[in-house]
Amino acid sequence: MTLLPAFPVLLLVLRLWRLSRQDMSTMLLLVQYVSPLGLLSALLIALVWAVPLVLLVLAVLGELLQVSAPDRFDPDRSLVAYASSRTPSWVLVVTATLAALTWQLRFLPALVMLLVWLVALRIRNRFPDRPRVLVTTGLILPVLVAAACYAWLGPAIWAALRHDELATAALLALPPAGALVLTGPVPARAAPALTRTLVYVVGALVPVLAGAVFLRVPLLPAVAVEVGAPVTREVVLGEAVTVTDRMTIVLEHSGEVRFLLNDEVRAQVLCPNASRMPASRVTVAGWPVEDTALDWMMPRRPVGVPDPRCAGLVPVAP
Repeated sequence: MTLLPAFPVLLLVLRLWRLSRQDMSTMLLLVQYVSPLGLLSALLIALVWAVPLVLLVLAVLGELLQVSAPDRFDPDRSLVAYASSRTPSWVLVVTATLAALTWQLRFLPALVMLLVWLVALRIRNRFPDRPRVLVTTGLILPVLVAAACYAWLGPAIWAALRHDELATAALLALPPAGALVLTGPVPARAAPALTRTLVYVVGALVPVLAGAVFLRVPLLPAVAVEVGAPVTREVVLGEAVTVTDRMTIVLEHSGEVRFLLNDEVRAQVLCPNASRMPASRVTVAGWPVEDTALDWMMPRRPVGVPDPRCAGLVPVAP
């Protein structure tokens, strides 16, 4: 917990180090011109998905420990027990809503699985003497949820297999069936070791995944700059660092910094970022599996004809 505030700073430094291609002079130039607010905004947008993941996993593991080994459920000595006992239900509802809005569609079945586990285990802890309620939340609810998920995701799972997208097929197909697995207690002897191991695994994977995601987030606008006077001589592709009163500074994709005289800059055009290009052809009812609910709800710029300058082509004079 002491090192936790330093993790975002470390990510920001690593992102600039990677953007500069491990060149210290280029990194110092980027530090001088890149906006700290832009860095923090990119960090927040890229890692907002991690907060619901951590909270929901800790809540599920805490409920599992309490229902499996109540004598080992000690909030003063166990992180999962502390997180489960101290987190109000309304916080979990808000967290689940945030996850539903910010997670990609292919991860929503995993979210449904976590929520089914959480509801079943929490009801078992709160109402252990009501068998009808336990059967409803521990058996009937997971079966109905799995059936609804497969009815909705079935065509997408088949399409992912047809396109050899095995990871997408697994993310869509396995969690609905997994919702039936962890709705009740596990052996009391294995519960503490199981929850502790899963906490260590999640604690090790989340920083790695967060770093891998953030290191690919664009921090500077991708541009194509026409250079030459009076006729365009070349098109410089890269990321715009800044524009001074005399120079336009561009960081090329190779990591080289170009200082272009403003008198020779004829035009600039924004280019679509490659990280936003879809990598999967699978959709669910017309919803791409790489999009989030926020992507679907918020307006987007219409896709037009690609500008040839973004491919490095010099425009032909009329």
